[in-house]
Amino acid sequence: MAETSTQTQIVREAPEIEALKLGLMKSAQALPMAELPAYQVAGLSTGQQDAIARGMAGIGAYQPYMTQALQGMQGAQQAVAGGTERFNPSQVSDFMSPYQQQVIDQALANINRQGDIARQNMQAQAVRSGAFGGSREGVQRAELSRGLAETQNSTIANMLNSGYMQAMQQAQQAFEAQQGRRLSGAQLSGQLAQGIGALGAQNQMLGQQDVTFQYGLGQQQQSQQQRELDALRATQLQAAYQPYQQLAFVNDIYKGAPSTQMAVSSQMVPTPSPFQQMTGLVTGGISTAAAAKSAGLY
Repeated sequence: MAETSTQTQIVREAPEIEALKLGLMKSAQALPMAELPAYQVAGLSTGQQDAIARGMAGIGAYQPYMTQALQGMQGAQQAVAGGTERFNPSQVSDFMSPYQQQVIDQALANINRQGDIARQNMQAQAVRSGAFGGSREGVQRAELSRGLAETQNSTIANMLNSGYMQAMQQAQQAFEAQQGRRLSGAQLSGQLAQGIGALGAQNQMLGQQDVTFQYGLGQQQQSQQQRELDALRATQLQAAYQPYQQLAFVNDIYKGAPSTQMAVSSQMVPTPSPFQQMTGLVTGGISTAAAAKSAGLY
């Protein structure tokens, strides 16, 4: 019965390479777990904080302007309402001439003087005609007195009416001028109120623009701080990974070295019988002789 045997073939690294690789493995095992640096976020810069504070303080800064503008508009409305009032004739007395009575007295004095002259002329004529003291003279004297009285009354009435009408005209003109000034003042007050409101809005807008600009500058500062923090973390991360990178680099070198594999193989080989061994020797001898002859060795 044929017997079988096992042949094992082991392919190993060169001793130096095996030693180096074992040392590399020990070095890798000895490395502590890398502590990765934490992420850091840059806080608000001073410029941003100041901008936020200014922005918060500036909220409602327009309100005093709006209040003043509203008060101005209300005053203008009242002035406009007053500008539509009707003329009050009672104001005429304020424009009556204080010298009117003196003028009337002077006019009456002139009339009386003219009457005295007329009486004297009438009396002289009556004397010349011999009718002085008669009824005819009495009638003429009465007519003269009545005419003088009518003239006086008419003069007084005309002068009073003229003075009143003149005072009325002056009062009307003064009232209209006053109303015109009032309306003009109301219009000016309204425009001023609108200007104050616009100034408040403009002031608020300019303040917000300043805050926005300042915050933008502060944001640039924050971005620079964040870049510095990121660069610091990248440096710390590189320092933490450096030992592992060195081992990986050495490992790559070892991978390129020759005979870096080790294999173990087994093969079952049957053991020949004595007859097969004899036959094989004979066959091998014949083959060897034939080959020697072909090569011209004998």
